[in-house]
Amino acid sequence: MTGPLRIALAGLGTVGAGVIRLIEENRPLIARRAGRAIEIVAVSARDKARDRGVDLSGYRWCDDMTALSAADNVDVVVELVGGSEGPALELARGALARGKAFVTANKAMVAHHGMELASLAEEAGLAFKYEAAVAGGIPVIKGLREGAAANRIERVYGILNGTCNYILSEMEEKGGDFDDVLKDAQSKGFAEADPAFDIDGVDAAHKLSILASLCFGTKLDFDGVAMRGIRKILAADIAQARALGYRIRLIGHAEIDGENGDACLFQRVSPRLVSKSHPLAHVTGATNAVVAEGNFSGRLLFQGAGAGDKPTASAVVADIVDIARGETGPAFAMAAADLEEMPRAPSGHRMGQVYLRMTVADRPGVLAEIAAAMRDAGVSIESLIQKEVADGSALIAMVTHECREQAIADTLQALAGSDSLIGEPMVMHLLRG
Repeated sequence: MTGPLRIALAGLGTVGAGVIRLIEENRPLIARRAGRAIEIVAVSARDKARDRGVDLSGYRWCDDMTALSAADNVDVVVELVGGSEGPALELARGALARGKAFVTANKAMVAHHGMELASLAEEAGLAFKYEAAVAGGIPVIKGLREGAAANRIERVYGILNGTCNYILSEMEEKGGDFDDVLKDAQSKGFAEADPAFDIDGVDAAHKLSILASLCFGTKLDFDGVAMRGIRKILAADIAQARALGYRIRLIGHAEIDGENGDACLFQRVSPRLVSKSHPLAHVTGATNAVVAEGNFSGRLLFQGAGAGDKPTASAVVADIVDIARGETGPAFAMAAADLEEMPRAPSGHRMGQVYLRMTVADRPGVLAEIAAAMRDAGVSIESLIQKEVADGSALIAMVTHECREQAIADTLQALAGSDSLIGEPMVMHLLRG
């Protein structure tokens, strides 16, 4: 074996402590698989005195984590702090500028600055790795970058946020409304005190933009992801979906629309009705799952724990092992300079079936008004459920036949301002098996 690979670790939260435990517990096995020993030589975090359940006495402590990039006895810098800007980004730039490979679990930084960091790494002949940034312990980045490298990926989609999937699964199982289930999830540690990043779809959008770049050979475009979260999903939506043979999941979906000079990149995170015949309908709890459809491989399903100290630490150390083996290939499966800057795809022409839920005044003529608006927009109904609500209103839930998304927008525009509607309609696209 050659000399040990020396690691500087920034961030000692649950994942950072998990990385230390994993390397210590599996040290002989990791060394045999990597072809050399892997040693942590320096660490940094906000509070040196905090008890993290791991022994830090054998590592050099740095109060300023950005100083890790300048250390002479460090080969790889691992960043587990988070944040798209600030010290994490400074550390990434500094490490790559000073000849050190860089590993991160920071999906926000990769989504916003991945192109810059990939270019810096390639220019210096260094590895830039981020397996843990998408889907926790699931080796989806490696699977797509290497295992599916010969395929043209037609589309990539999946359940990319464990918090949302846990909440939706609990709503299904217990019949509770969103706010009540969210509070319970927070009390159990499945949701943050400020859950907006998760429940509004931002976290899933970061991950989707990374997957899209990797799958399609396009430059990262996080700002091009249309996103809508799960805040407005009612227990009634869950029940109606079940009656129709579906389950509701927050789905990130990306694909290329058109061909050659007319090609555009479509990216969207939104709640969808998933047919019970589809594998994603059976992904419950805080689990993540990613589906990639290749032109030769067919449908590939990656499923597993999307967060947590052990799965995420596993992904981080897997990247370190790759670096120990000398793997320094391009971060996004091809050179950053070869990634294509692709225009954003409009959505109005897209075809599909839609679930449409409205709360309306329970009086004669309301259903006829809605039907007229749909008729004028060219939308027809496949199935409809109407249910009285205790306050004198009624809930109407319907599934349309296949139609253009613009036709749904036109329907809602025609009904906007109508005193028959109470609150905002809910629109969710269908995902068949």
